Amino acid sequence: MDNDSRVRRREGDSRIDYGIIFSVLMLALIGLASIYVAATHDTSGVSVKSQVLSQLVWYALGVALVVIIMQFDSRQLWRLAPYAYWFGIFLLVAVLLFYSRSYAASTGAKSWFAIGPFTFQPSEVMKPAYILMMSKIITDFNAKHKHRTVRSDWHLIGQMVLWTLPIPILLILQHDFGTMLVFIAIFAGLVIVSGITWRILVPAFVTATILASSTLMLVVSDWGRSILSHVGFESYQFDRIDTWLHPATDTTNAGYQLWQSIKAIGSGQIFGKGFNVSNVYVPVRESDMIFSVIGENFGFIGSVILILLYMLLIYQMIRVTFDTKNAFYAYIAAGTIMMILFHVFENIGMNIGLLPLTGIPLPFVSQGGSALIGNMIGIGLIMSMRFHHNSYSRLQRTDF
Repeated sequence: MDNDSRVRRREGDSRIDYGIIFSVLMLALIGLASIYVAATHDTSGVSVKSQVLSQLVWYALGVALVVIIMQFDSRQLWRLAPYAYWFGIFLLVAVLLFYSRSYAASTGAKSWFAIGPFTFQPSEVMKPAYILMMSKIITDFNAKHKHRTVRSDWHLIGQMVLWTLPIPILLILQHDFGTMLVFIAIFAGLVIVSGITWRILVPAFVTATILASSTLMLVVSDWGRSILSHVGFESYQFDRIDTWLHPATDTTNAGYQLWQSIKAIGSGQIFGKGFNVSNVYVPVRESDMIFSVIGENFGFIGSVILILLYMLLIYQMIRVTFDTKNAFYAYIAAGTIMMILFHVFENIGMNIGLLPLTGIPLPFVSQGGSALIGNMIGIGLIMSMRFHHNSYSRLQRTDF
């Protein structure tokens, strides 16, 4: 190999962020191992091989999407953002008409397409599309308003709310409260990093805290629940909250899943019981409750390693953002980081009883193609930053 070939190879390698690849790969391996354990001890009759192979297929599709998305630079993503957003809205509307009746009966949510064995949740791919659109709006607004005022900040918030509002409305119609919380978290994260003055952020935080406290007060009272039931809350959502607030007094069997998850995690103690050892049955542990498998098999040490891998992934994302110094990319990264962080916090929190059950999967680990594809699209967006930033840097060195 001649010297020019070696240089080109090194430059090509520098465009790939292997730190992000390593983090996602390790999470994927943990996910496959955990799904194997859950499927091995599953009583539903679904074969272990089919569940693991199904997840491998989704990983392969996700990797292909990452490679494709990496080819788009910031200008192309900028032009693509409105199309991705409106396509996502179209899917959210379509699922209200063509949702899976069997999934709606079992989960209470009208948020899944089903064609034979193939199922798909469009709200998952709407997340990166929403992040793209919000990033475009914020970047465009900041470019046009060099001198920010309180009035202009309110104008930006108004734009963001108008583009966000259709999504929670459609998710409420789908009875998918958990996914709506993810979009709220992404919105909040982007508002914080958008440059809006603290004169707005501090009162907004206080107001949100008061509203959350008031909602909790409504939930725990009979008259409050009567009000909430008229604005879209379902009985199963109240059951989940009851289970979360008073698990020891639950007599409806609604708290069985939570109790079993806590028992499984606790039984793992410090080092876990060992791979593929499962003495505590946890319903739906291959997806929403996958953390209980990790806690039981690998204990506290394994759980900490998992959390550290997520921290490493977030660190790599932040590092890429600082290296590229591109405002549009920075907001994409902020939205993606908020999406992943909220998923991790909510999933682990609900597995240990810290938060109510919401059906939010653990990124790159839980079984499920839709969520995995949405997260892999986010990874593709982050990877394109490094890919094109280093390419532009090389062209500039050549030109000058």
